[in-house]
Amino acid sequence: MKKMYVLLSFSILCMEAGAQKTNWQNLDLKTDSVFGISTEKAYRELLPRKKAVTVLVAVIDGGIDTAHEDLKAVIWNNPKEKPGNDKDDDRNGYTDDIHGWNFIGGPKGDVNYDNLELVRIIRRDAPRYDGLTDSTVSAADRPKWEAYRKMKAEYEQGLNNAKRTLQGIEGFKGVLDRVVGAIGKDTPTIDDFKKYIPKDPGETQVSKIVIGQLEKDPDYIKFRDGELGEALKHFQVQKEYQYNLSYDPRSIVGDDYGNSQERSYGNADVTGPNADHGTHVAGIIGAVRDNAIGIKGVADHVRVMVVRAVPDGDERDKDVANAIRYAADNGAKVVNMSFGKGYSWDKKAVDDAVKYAMSKDVLLVHAAGNEGKDLEKSTNYPTRVYEDGSGLADAWIEVGASGPDDDSTLVAPFSNYGKTKVDVFAPGVAIYSTTPGSHYANHDGTSMAAPVVTGLAALIREYYPKLTALQVKDIILRSAVKPTHTVTIVVDGQPRQVQLSDISVTGGVVNTYEALKLAASYK
Repeated sequence: MKKMYVLLSFSILCMEAGAQKTNWQNLDLKTDSVFGISTEKAYRELLPRKKAVTVLVAVIDGGIDTAHEDLKAVIWNNPKEKPGNDKDDDRNGYTDDIHGWNFIGGPKGDVNYDNLELVRIIRRDAPRYDGLTDSTVSAADRPKWEAYRKMKAEYEQGLNNAKRTLQGIEGFKGVLDRVVGAIGKDTPTIDDFKKYIPKDPGETQVSKIVIGQLEKDPDYIKFRDGELGEALKHFQVQKEYQYNLSYDPRSIVGDDYGNSQERSYGNADVTGPNADHGTHVAGIIGAVRDNAIGIKGVADHVRVMVVRAVPDGDERDKDVANAIRYAADNGAKVVNMSFGKGYSWDKKAVDDAVKYAMSKDVLLVHAAGNEGKDLEKSTNYPTRVYEDGSGLADAWIEVGASGPDDDSTLVAPFSNYGKTKVDVFAPGVAIYSTTPGSHYANHDGTSMAAPVVTGLAALIREYYPKLTALQVKDIILRSAVKPTHTVTIVVDGQPRQVQLSDISVTGGVVNTYEALKLAASYK
């Protein structure tokens, strides 16, 4: 799965965000001095003695640890399916779909790594366009040939960057290993690094970076296996799988990939080989609030349907379309989509599925992406704009990421934005949530901001079940809290001060307390 939360690369290892209050996303700006969404205030002041109904939320992602101590009580159990009998009891086309379905698995196992969509399109189009030149391309083929050349240049730049960065991280790690070997301890302390006398400029630079990290967190192993280890793995995966034109794992699924109308494929393994991202997302939405363990999700009466469709790489449109249809057919009222990509293979298939979900009164919540780009100029698929020109998906919320401080840093530096493309912002920096094996961790990204909004939408539908998806969206957008100060974004490499209303539809950050007050009087 392509990680939508921010992964620190070699060049920015020393810039990790500082620690934040656990559960800060649910806290209140006035009471707690962090720009959370006032969920705890809403539970204290607005929800006592109010009745709620259970709302089914689908998480389309890379998988969820359904046995997690803080999630297992809220994982959806398909009431029409009998577990383990190898039969499609409810005749929906999916055998033993107890907790949901996996569209990137099959009889041969599960897909873990996949290409970027850019790579898949280049592989598809290379036989037609690779041999053409400016003088040999036909007038009819020229527009697509020029688009292909642009994609090929982007691909080569991305691959070269992955190789260079990987080489840099490996070099950094090699020098670090040499320093640690000279220190003579497997787990050196910050004092050990300070006392060490570097033998060359490389050791000086590495020691400086490590000391800076250990001043923030003294756990050397966490640094080595965490920030550094994850960065190393990330760029290894990019080189070996995501940018590898020779790699195609689709045979694992065993479907007819060219047939976008095909529905019944996959398997029932909704956890998959890497459930870190999806488990984190699920916890933000609905981790049990009153069990005295772990964390507190936004919503208190949800069931989480697990739909696996996102590998480590770019999700495929066919799988996303079927995941949306599966969620809609099986009763989900809110769907979280913390994924995105720069190119689309079959947007019509996704658009048709989105239209189907709209007809079922489903609210779709999508992460805006982590490239720090203006979505008025770039695209982060899937989008609510229908390719055939028939309009927009109305019951869709596009979410950017915000931070905890009520100042110019409010917008997360990695978050995409767009005056008409991003509806609203929500907390997405240093969000503490569930991870596989009943563990917990901080992650950053619009992937974390989207489930904050998904949880809020579910909470509104729990306590005001007569509201439609469109009404819930309207409430969330109208009740967003709008800062009066400017925020910083980076444009062409330079910081720029703008109003939040310049880079989003609402100019605000979602707020549970204000949303529930509005819902109570909504007409």
